[in-house]
Formats: sequence, C-alpha cells, structure tokens
Amino acid sequence: NSGGKTTLAQLVYNDEKVAGFFDSKAWIYVSEDFDVIKVMKAILQSVNGGVPDTNDLNLLHIKLKEELSVKKILFVLDDFWHDNYVDWTSLILPLEVGKSGSKIIITTRNQNVAKMTGTLPAYQLKELAYDDCLSVLAHHSLGRENFDGHPHLNDIGKEIVKKCKGLPLPCR
Repeated sequence: NSGGKTTLAQLVYNDEKVAGFFDSKAWIYVSEDFDVIKVMKAILQSVNGGVPDTNDLNLLHIKLKEELSVKKILFVLDDFWHDNYVDWTSLILPLEVGKSGSKIIITTRNQNVAKMTGTLPAYQLKELAYDDCLSVLAHHSLGRENFDGHPHLNDIGKEIVKKCKGLPLPCR
C-alpha cells in the first residue's frame, strides 16, 4: 500500500496529547537517498537547532548521545527505504541511549525495513472501503458526510473514489 502512512504518522506527531508527553520532536524525511550522516545531522538540527560542522560519524554519535540522554524525544523517520542492517545499526546506536520514554516511528513501503527496524509488529495500512472513501471525499470537498445534498456531484464523486482504489490520496 502506498498511501496514508505519512498522514497517519503526522496525525500522531501533531496530536497535542502526544506532544505534551515529549520534550522534543524530530521529523526526518529519509527516502531512498539514505545517508547516515545526513540523517544524524537532521536529527541534531531538529533536537537542538544546531548542527556540528563535521562528517565524523563518531563525533556525531557523541553529540547525539549527549542531547538524547537528557530529553524524551519522538522521532519520525518518514519514507525509510534503506534495508542495509549495518547502516541502520550505525544510525540507531545513539538513538538507543535516549531518555526513557523516547519513541521512534518509521514509515516505509519496504517490508524488509519494517522487519529490520521494528521492535513491534509493523502496522499494515489497508485500503479504505468504498463507502468510507466516498465519505472522506464528501467531507473534504463539501464539509459533509455524503453527497445527498448535492446529487449532481454524486456521480463525479463515485468516479473519483473508483480511481483512488481505496487510497486516501489525491488521484491522478
């Protein structure tokens, strides 16, 4: 399934109750172009607003460990594709020493990544049912639960929902 993962993670990340539980949050878009140093610098930027002027992995590990040992942080690693265990271990090493209660959410379409990175079973997003898709479309386009008050838009809405195939994303 290619839709909804980032949206679901954003809902969790932006929830007020969730935000109040953590000292800091970091949202890192990873994608296919994975670079351990780049991701670690992005985490540091999110956590303390500064990035060390170094590409030395050990120094970045030390800096991250210092920051994370005193803060409870929510990390989202969004659209993680890279399934190299050595690179993953290098990235996660300083994150594991984070203050108790810190959490990492990873969104991915790659089942190997989910198996390699997960300490909990992966949550598989399923396509929405047809009627649910129609309701979501009506809500976002009309601010209503359905197209009952706009029968002239009902057929167009149904065609859009068919094209979306159960994914809560804009269709092309």
